[in-house]
Amino acid sequence: MIRPTDTTPHDDRDAERCPCRPVLDVLSDRWSALVLETLADGPLRTGELRRRLDGVSAKVLSATLKRLVAHVLVERTVLPDVPAHVEYALTVLGTSALEPLHAVRVWAEAHGVPTSSSTGTAPTH
Repeated sequence: MIRPTDTTPHDDRDAERCPCRPVLDVLSDRWSALVLETLADGPLRTGELRRRLDGVSAKVLSATLKRLVAHVLVERTVLPDVPAHVEYALTVLGTSALEPLHAVRVWAEAHGVPTSSSTGTAPTH
């Protein structure tokens, strides 16, 4: 589980012990932030979520949702329909991630990040 208030002392050079590492690992994959943003408008069934996330495969969406549920960013509810359906919604923790994710998105859209293919040169660090 992600613990956003973890204040364990660490050496900034020790990435494995950095309290932000689990958060960044979960949110930095291709689909996690998009799933969270899509769920911001309210709970969705798997099929509707997949339709809104153009380009995601069922397998990748399933893995992403499982990871977000495991880290308590999203909750999974089995609806008592026949046949049973599953619905996903943001948790309080997931909702709290929306503001910083939006800020990163705004920054990325405004500035972009040049890649070696767009600039013709290798990125520098």
